[in-house]
Amino acid sequence: MWRRPRGALAGAGPRGRWHPGSWPRPGKVTDLFEQLVANSGLPPIRLHDLRHGAATLMLAAGGDVKVVSDTLGHSDTRITRDIYQSVFPQVTKDAAEATAKLVPLPRKAEAEEAARKARKARKEAKRAKKARAEGKKKTGEKAKRKKLKK
Repeated sequence: MWRRPRGALAGAGPRGRWHPGSWPRPGKVTDLFEQLVANSGLPPIRLHDLRHGAATLMLAAGGDVKVVSDTLGHSDTRITRDIYQSVFPQVTKDAAEATAKLVPLPRKAEAEEAARKARKARKEAKRAKKARAEGKKKTGEKAKRKKLKK
């Protein structure tokens, strides 16, 4: 008589495979997943890590915390927020940039006008400095002429 091997699935046939419509045991699903990962050459990853990855991607894509929490079967959205709130630095950066956009900034025209006034003030200061330097030269030349006339 055929006996089901240890660890085989309820409803499993002689080779340990489950029949359509029956639920596999969680340990068997984990074993199959580990075999798939090993055969594919991927780095080691747990089946549970896929759950975290899916939740993280849903939140990063802008999914509602309540929907993600329900999908994961969490009893409260606080659990979801505590676990996944600071997973992606880019999400935090995007939130900070969105907040910064709300802060009123000077208009472009006002900024250009301020820059134009600053350039004009620098030019005037440069001209005044040049005029003072030329005035000193002229004063020195006048004193020489007076000495020559005497």
